[in-house]
Amino acid sequence: MMFENPVAKRAAIAAAIGAVIAIPLPFIGPIAGAILGGGIGFFTADQKK
Repeated sequence: MMFENPVAKRAAIAAAIGAVIAIPLPFIGPIAGAILGGGIGFFTADQKK
């Protein structure tokens, strides 16, 4: 399963949070929010190694 990897799990959670937060912001949008959140989750999880 993909989510056995802690980096992938953290990136997916951050992407979901980013998409939800970005819905009310019309200049960002949920897709850009998911990409941004996933990137933040990936890099923060990568830093914790």
